[in-house]
Amino acid sequence: MSADPTTILLVDPDLDHLEWATKHLAADDLRILRTDHAEKAIKVCDTTSVDLIIASLDLQPFDGLTLLSRVRAAHPGILVILTTGFPSTAQIIEASQLGAQDILKKESLTFELRPVVESTLQTIEQRKLVGASNPPKTSHISDSRVKIIGNSRALQDVFKIVGRVARTDAPVLVSGESGTGKELVAHAIHEYSPRAKGPFIAINCGAIPENLLESELFGHEKGAFTGAISRRAGLFEQCDGGTLFLDEIGDMPAPVQVKLLRVLQDGTFTRVGGQDLQKSDVRIVAATNKNLAEEVAHNRFREDLFYRMNVVEIHLPPLRARSEDIPLLAEHFLRMTVRRNGIPPLHLSAESLEHLKKHNWPGNVRELENTIARACALASTDILLPDDIPFTKTFTDPHQEELKTQDAIEHLLSILPEGEDPAQWIAQLLKR
Repeated sequence: MSADPTTILLVDPDLDHLEWATKHLAADDLRILRTDHAEKAIKVCDTTSVDLIIASLDLQPFDGLTLLSRVRAAHPGILVILTTGFPSTAQIIEASQLGAQDILKKESLTFELRPVVESTLQTIEQRKLVGASNPPKTSHISDSRVKIIGNSRALQDVFKIVGRVARTDAPVLVSGESGTGKELVAHAIHEYSPRAKGPFIAINCGAIPENLLESELFGHEKGAFTGAISRRAGLFEQCDGGTLFLDEIGDMPAPVQVKLLRVLQDGTFTRVGGQDLQKSDVRIVAATNKNLAEEVAHNRFREDLFYRMNVVEIHLPPLRARSEDIPLLAEHFLRMTVRRNGIPPLHLSAESLEHLKKHNWPGNVRELENTIARACALASTDILLPDDIPFTKTFTDPHQEELKTQDAIEHLLSILPEGEDPAQWIAQLLKR
């Protein structure tokens, strides 16, 4: 450790919390200061050498995000961790963009605070040893229309990456199962980026035939094919200055992959049937529910395009991996359905919420939304009970069923008594 003790400043209006955090983090090589006021925290930073601030979002006379912004502007070497009861999507993304090390829920501080602080202290120590330069300043951003809902740690980690990557133009690959909300993440990246005032256009690469997909993306010249009666600008031209979201990029035909690779390399392309190079300033965000590395290994996706696209990967966890978000989502979809259909208010019982949390949700968030809509349509009272929430029939993969049958047969043959006829022996087992 360095000769000078590392200084942590705790900022929280709750004096009991300050007392707890001081004792929880106490160590011989740490100096811990504390205050319950945001303006006082600024004064401490102006007069004292502070390495790390751990601040609540709920402060006076201004909130923790404003404190973060002001501290980073005046003292960019100070690292900041924010704490709050239930951080919103916008707060997490904005905190990441402003340079926060982390944002933690207060209910999780007992087991999360010390590991996060220890990791941050290692960063501080490394910076001291190498004389790290000040990190770049970031600008304050306005609130957005992001509709991603959830307070789980897994989803918070997604928000943090969104906040950091949105301010760059790096291509982003959003992976995850169908129905997890990949397009919402793409929207968030766009809305928190410098391109927010530009267009956001989405296209499903797996839903359009190859010849039409190429024309849709890159445009075509008059007479390029039957029915091309005039020149048409493609989505890359229409999306100049904005963000193009390529959904299900794993289903993109190989010839179109070649042209996409060229756009990613130098920003140029040609219209179908044309020779002239076109240029467009477009940020690419793509999504897939496939394992693209496996697709590359089986020669179904270009390796060079994979590495061009996979500069930053954001993986969206399935709903079953963040069951604590299910009540929030269910209540949101319930309010949305009631408002959209103009029906009297409905409520989910506590038993119904537990019923929803126990379901596996193979269709993820999309399945949950449809389940709530179906329950609202069939509701006979204003309280939805577990019996009022029918789940969609789960579809079985025939290939997986075939593999299970083969495994069962192989197991039976492995324990077949010597000299027994397999068919007769299995028939006797079935009779039992």
